[in-house]
Amino acid sequence: MDKEKQNKVSFIGKIRRFIAETAAEMRRCTWPDRRQLAESTVLVVVAMLILACFVAGVDEVARLVIRLVTVGNIN
Repeated sequence: MDKEKQNKVSFIGKIRRFIAETAAEMRRCTWPDRRQLAESTVLVVVAMLILACFVAGVDEVARLVIRLVTVGNIN
């Protein structure tokens, strides 16, 4: 029973240590200011829109090619 209690204590100790180390690491991080965050957000949204348009274009071309091969008619 004493061994089980030691394992529980060491497990709880490990959790506490992990949380303390995580909190210390979060304090050392440099966080973006509001302007940097806004710029990054706009950049991500624009990149997603460009990628979505590209994927839609490739999808449309693939649809037309498959239709041409299987049906023989683009309309």
